[in-house]
Amino acid sequence: MTAGGVRDLRSGRASRGRRLDVMAQPGRLKIGIISAGKVGTALGGALRNAGHTIIGAYAASEDSRDRLDAMLPGVPAREPEEIVGAADAVILAVPDSELAGLVGGLAKLDAWRQGQVVVHTAARFGTGVLDPAARAGAIPLALHPAMTFTGTSLDIARLQGCPMAVTGASLYLPIAQAMAAEMGGEPVVIEEEDRPLYHAALTHASSHLATVLTQAQRMLAAAGVTDPAGMLATLIDSAVEGARRGGEARLTGPAALGDTAAIRDDLLSLRGLAATGDDGDILPSYRALSRATAERANRRRLLGDHAAEAVRQALED
Repeated sequence: MTAGGVRDLRSGRASRGRRLDVMAQPGRLKIGIISAGKVGTALGGALRNAGHTIIGAYAASEDSRDRLDAMLPGVPAREPEEIVGAADAVILAVPDSELAGLVGGLAKLDAWRQGQVVVHTAARFGTGVLDPAARAGAIPLALHPAMTFTGTSLDIARLQGCPMAVTGASLYLPIAQAMAAEMGGEPVVIEEEDRPLYHAALTHASSHLATVLTQAQRMLAAAGVTDPAGMLATLIDSAVEGARRGGEARLTGPAALGDTAAIRDDLLSLRGLAATGDDGDILPSYRALSRATAERANRRRLLGDHAAEAVRQALED
């Protein structure tokens, strides 16, 4: 990449609780996107809005080509090797399972070069997965926005204030921090060895929450509710906000309160539901999460030892 561009991006400094202060006239970069999925096009759009040039994006499918046209109009679809050859910085926004093979394959083609910035967006990896590019002299960085993506222009707006996990060597970390800030995000440094735990936390909070919520909707539908999602909307919003603000002090429900009679009634209804259809996954989920809730309430002394043991016993009945 251009020496001026690297110097300008390095100039940013992060501090807790405030937006990174990037230079008023930062170096403009030629950025390539691999690939034109939901994440790649949103980040590309945000970086283009910040004044950088998107020189191309890899779009292998018809859906990705349509998304590229909608999210990054005028940006050409190009092959990965061509993108890497033309870009100062490359954003690798591919599925986790494809990242190592992509980086290694491009290294075998001698595509990476000295001083080129290479940023991947996978939550579970630090910069080690970019070692083949780093050995060629590229600058390896990891940047993961902690949000889900829709594949629409709404994503660019939602990047404003979005926490972004950044990982890199201390010399180059300000580049990732500056990129996050230019997209409107709030950079949060995650150490290399902590990336797997970071990934597990986000999976638990998003994927597993979605599982629980869809299970609850199925239960309400079985109870005759015609709009299960609407029925849960206010309850979910208030529960999430309460957990965000109060943490474990806001634990509630029969397991946290030691209401064994309610737990037994719940289990009875869930056994009946499992016997009538394909909802057998709900009962073990309810039991596991109730145990976890009782354990945390007990540790926080919100639930006494005797009551906690009674909850454990009720869940085994």
